[in-house]
Amino acid sequence: MTASKKTGKQTIIFENPPVISAAASIVGPKEGAGPLGETFDKVITDEYYGEQTWEKAEKRLLEETMQMALDKSGMSTGEIDYMLAGDLLNQIISANYAAREMGIPYLGLYGACSTMYEGMILGSVLIDGGFAENVLVGTASHYSTAERQYRSPVEQGIQKPLTSQRTVTGAGVVLLSAQGAGPRITSATVGKVIDLGQGDPMNMGAIMAPAAADTIENHFLDTGRNADFYDVIITGDLGVYGKKLTNKLLKQKGLDITEKYTDCGILIYHPDQDPHAGGSGCACSAVVTCGHIIRRLNNKRINKVLGVGTGALLSPASVSQGETVPGIGHAVVIEKPWGE
Repeated sequence: MTASKKTGKQTIIFENPPVISAAASIVGPKEGAGPLGETFDKVITDEYYGEQTWEKAEKRLLEETMQMALDKSGMSTGEIDYMLAGDLLNQIISANYAAREMGIPYLGLYGACSTMYEGMILGSVLIDGGFAENVLVGTASHYSTAERQYRSPVEQGIQKPLTSQRTVTGAGVVLLSAQGAGPRITSATVGKVIDLGQGDPMNMGAIMAPAAADTIENHFLDTGRNADFYDVIITGDLGVYGKKLTNKLLKQKGLDITEKYTDCGILIYHPDQDPHAGGSGCACSAVVTCGHIIRRLNNKRINKVLGVGTGALLSPASVSQGETVPGIGHAVVIEKPWGE
């Protein structure tokens, strides 16, 4: 028996495409000062956000963004079937504690910086399969919590190479529903873990680019499409160098997406904000998608988007033990409000 909703090796075509009935985003002060500042629902001015630690601030960001998406939709927590969420911190503590406060049946996810797109795929599967009517999907990250866990505490002021990226402080949430108005998730391509031997955690663009290129290539192979089908192709957080490498890898396969392609990590900061290679983190793709991309879809400025959430699958332990860092890329197709 073949899977009727699967096409090719890695792609799902949704028969009942879920609608993004609400989206919300909150960002930190540096992100709010960037070129997409007006597309976010809220910009905080204090990275502690009134809490005693950065980790507690990150949890609060996710919880408040979850509630904001519910408020926009007019729904209560009792109307949500499942909450799907994750983050970068060990044991996904920001999502776990936010779920404790929300009181919604919860599935915790870890896909590193691809978590938002992984969640949108799984939420869409639940709805298309008839297992849920409403699913809340979200993620968060924080510059200072990621620095403390993965690199060096910010107080040390360690100099970084130009290939490094800045973890986005913020949270993004979408409410997926079986019915309603808004952009639809029409298909998704689940990525494979790709490891070409890159081991430098300060060069995540090089780590994730091969996975992004592989997912895009297989999406085109599975669907018979090419870049011309989309108005925008956007990756999650490859930054300046990762984007260049993705273009190079795809051109080697005879695929040219240059005219349609951008990256959330490049869009979110001005170069003069000194983000080095650009933005990264779970919140990078989440806030750009929930703000900039969905706003453009709702305003009919674009009709079809291929978004590829990208992640570097490392941990402090794996790096200290000399392991290379695998990458992952998950693709989601979001189209203009259904029937328009």
